[in-house]
Amino acid sequence: MIWSFALHGGAGPTRDRTYEREEAHMRALLDEGAAMLEGGAAALDVAEAMVRALEASGHHIAGKGAPANAEGVVELDASIMDGATRKAGAVAALVGFESPVGVARAVMEKTRHVLLVGAGAAAFARAHAFATVTPDYYTPAVTRPVAPGELAHGTVGAVVRDTAGRLAAATSTGGLLTKTPGRVGDSPLIGAGTWADTRVAVSCTGQGEYFIRANVAADVSARMAYAHQSVHAAAAAALADMAALGGDGGLIAVDAAGEVATPFVSEGMKRGIATSRGVRDVRTFR
Repeated sequence: MIWSFALHGGAGPTRDRTYEREEAHMRALLDEGAAMLEGGAAALDVAEAMVRALEASGHHIAGKGAPANAEGVVELDASIMDGATRKAGAVAALVGFESPVGVARAVMEKTRHVLLVGAGAAAFARAHAFATVTPDYYTPAVTRPVAPGELAHGTVGAVVRDTAGRLAAATSTGGLLTKTPGRVGDSPLIGAGTWADTRVAVSCTGQGEYFIRANVAADVSARMAYAHQSVHAAAAAALADMAALGGDGGLIAVDAAGEVATPFVSEGMKRGIATSRGVRDVRTFR
């Protein structure tokens, strides 16, 4: 009956404010996810449910809390991956739908594709009757001014190991604050921002351009497979490789044995961990 999972609400927190609401909501989600896993729920279902709840909370730069791009349009990205089969689904630059991660799972299960973008993703979501929203639905979690050239960011994600030993990961984001229309970061890119196989499940958060260039999520698994590193060592090393390029951020990862790693090289990262061994931990800073 071993299970474990981790959540993140993005690696963008700064010490000029507190995050009590976000942490309280994450604690409640840890209880919900734990109950699902103790009841025998599959890792993929738990990962999707947790990310859907994070999207809907409005506390993070994803889903309801996403900011508009430079032209005032909210474009959302998400992905999900099943470790046992390596099936994956993703959407990018999706406009007008409540849960991008739900649409991403439908792409995985109802098409032969992995990634749908823009108008094509929206048409697919409408055809499958996903809930739509109007622009006034969004209440941006972060509204501060962004300096020229700054890659201000935020993401949500979940990684899960269920009682059958299956692994899954899911990630969702509103992308960079005031991003260029059509910009796509790492979150919907399998291997860069999300990864799951039989060794490890990974969800990343940070400056997506750097995570793409370092292929961070899949790199964690590669280091475990070829260098025989632990999930902790592999996650830290993959993140350090990204940071060496000049980026910041973090990731959450869980391995086949249920070990959880949550390294970050940013000022903070909203994160929560729950395990069948009794761990319940929610933190924003170190």
